[in-house]
Amino acid sequence: MEHNARTPYDLLDFGSGRKLERFASVVLDRPCPAADRLPKQHPGVWASAVAQFRGSRTGDGFWSPPPKQWLPAEWRFEHSGKAPLQLQLEPLPSGQIGAFPEQAANWDWIARQVGRANQRLGEGAATKVLNLFAYTGGSTLSAASAGAAVVHIDAAQSIVDRARGNAALSKLAESPIRWIVEDALKFCQRELKRGNQYDAVILDPPTYGHGPKGEVWKIHEHLLPLLELCGKLTATRRSFILVSCHSPGIGPAELGAYLAEGVFGSCSQPALTGELSLQSADGRLLPSGVFARWPA
Repeated sequence: MEHNARTPYDLLDFGSGRKLERFASVVLDRPCPAADRLPKQHPGVWASAVAQFRGSRTGDGFWSPPPKQWLPAEWRFEHSGKAPLQLQLEPLPSGQIGAFPEQAANWDWIARQVGRANQRLGEGAATKVLNLFAYTGGSTLSAASAGAAVVHIDAAQSIVDRARGNAALSKLAESPIRWIVEDALKFCQRELKRGNQYDAVILDPPTYGHGPKGEVWKIHEHLLPLLELCGKLTATRRSFILVSCHSPGIGPAELGAYLAEGVFGSCSQPALTGELSLQSADGRLLPSGVFARWPA
């Protein structure tokens, strides 16, 4: 799955555990475990980076030089595909900047699925979408731009605030989006007790994480129970499910099996699975995670 060529994003090179990317006019050199055993193809271009992220990606790394020396006054990621959206960029202590270009094709798929679901529901109806681990809102805004009513769940208040800001940037501030700071598992358990149902669920869980009250998330332990809850929450009106992840040990086949077993209880409803990837300027593909989509 490649990023949309119309976005102001370029993967200039990758290798030796790093990737060199251009976001608008800013070139960054960041860690990339998927490139650990790959050689850099264009060593000379790496000098164009205005900053490097050094150290681990778990919060104890740092940007060099500090962002105040190179951060533009206005810095955004724009996606102009089926689901136009804008995301405000900012260098974070984790090494992230607020956008994942490898998700662009998923954003367009979400918009198409919402459009089809709305047609089935009829005039005036809105597909009800639950977005878990929703981060800065790319998938939320893709669904909302196509006419969905979205419940956006993330464990961090600061990240939910950023997502709301991205909705405003994308001219979706008045869209029917509920912004909720909550642990994904706990929220789904409560929704099931309330008897609420959804047409679709989107989730991009981390390998490890914590909820707002310190709840521990471990993908190998908690993904299947969460997908079982998602299956129950969509039991009466299911239109689509999208799961993506970037966790070691979970490839497309494994993620598809998680989805099939968790949502359907068997492999009788196979998902479409594949790799998320970014294409470099010279045509090479950099693995950037995996996805499973239903319906296939």
